[in-house]
Amino acid sequence: MLSVPTLWIVFVVNFVAIGTVWVHVVRSYPNLEAARFWTAGALVAALGAAVAMTRSFIDPQQTTLLLIPLLAGGSILILAICLAAMGIRRFYGVPVSWRFTAAMVAINFVGLAYFVWHDNMAMRIVIYSACQAIPIAMTLPLLLSRKNGHAHPGARMAGYIAILMIGVYVARSLAALLKVGGPVSLVDFNQFQAVVILMLVFLSMMWNFGFLLMAIDRLRAEVADLAMFDDLTGAANRRQFLARLDEECARSGRSGEAFALLMIDLDEFKEVNDNHGHAAGDECLRRFTRAAESRLRTGDLLARMGGDEFCVVLPSTTLREGAMVARHILEACQGEAVQGNGVSLPLSASIGVAQWRPEIGLHAERLIAAADRALYTAKKDGKNGYAVFDATPLEAEPVLRKSA
Repeated sequence: MLSVPTLWIVFVVNFVAIGTVWVHVVRSYPNLEAARFWTAGALVAALGAAVAMTRSFIDPQQTTLLLIPLLAGGSILILAICLAAMGIRRFYGVPVSWRFTAAMVAINFVGLAYFVWHDNMAMRIVIYSACQAIPIAMTLPLLLSRKNGHAHPGARMAGYIAILMIGVYVARSLAALLKVGGPVSLVDFNQFQAVVILMLVFLSMMWNFGFLLMAIDRLRAEVADLAMFDDLTGAANRRQFLARLDEECARSGRSGEAFALLMIDLDEFKEVNDNHGHAAGDECLRRFTRAAESRLRTGDLLARMGGDEFCVVLPSTTLREGAMVARHILEACQGEAVQGNGVSLPLSASIGVAQWRPEIGLHAERLIAAADRALYTAKKDGKNGYAVFDATPLEAEPVLRKSA
């Protein structure tokens, strides 16, 4: 038969090991705020188990002394499970409630104390199990939610384990009320209760592994974002632009619906870098990105191709509508200026506009070339303007129309 001291030793060793892993995660990834709660939860759980374990060394006749590890250890363990649940909330950017945590700890403490006084072991198990299960249950909507239509493996694993833990808590409470497995005392558990507690120990360990997978999923997503976005401006990079352009060409090839492409160069950008420094140039790029994004719709993609060259993919957009977007971007740039060596440098750009046509098909490079030719016309005819590429068919000599 499993002894109570053995169970508590397993509990302490398990959570000290898990807490050590989380300490390393916190030191390696300080921006992962949830890891701090999970670290605290594991170490507090180890402390609570160690405190509860001391009741095995107290004379069973000393009822008053037995209350200290029972109430203190149980309350500390409730705090640990609440900290783990708070970590899940912070992982998803949801505010945490210390009042709720304090309420759970207080309810557990008062409930255990009351039913120790009235000597009802079954109700003590019910109260303790409920105070553990409620914080866990409140995390399920977050863990099992589908962000952007996708469920994340780590969160899904943690959610399923949480459901199992809740089920075990319910089974333990019912067994205590129905006296399944025989009597349970302050010092000794029956075989059924001992097995249930051992199950909870290992499920708690697996739950923490789910948290680790959640952290890995998050870090992997951040790395993927770094590979797809420009680190200076926050706009999409060339790789994401080309992938998106191929997708839009394929979509339009199937549906026949047009989309537009803008090619953009900042005016006099080289002179800004040469005469006022790269800091001023970088600020021009950031200012333009903010101005352009303020005039784009959800679903439009602004990408920095390199240097001062940008592209905008406009889904479900005609050539005329693309020209309107180009004009709105230029209007957003008006009044924007960067300070360089005490001089105010106005922000302006030249834009080429082109539209996908059936002749382009899946050849995205043809659409890029068309927009680039329109951009060349816009720059040749002056600054702060746009030109549209209109050719039917594609192989014919294009007509380049300029607008300011």
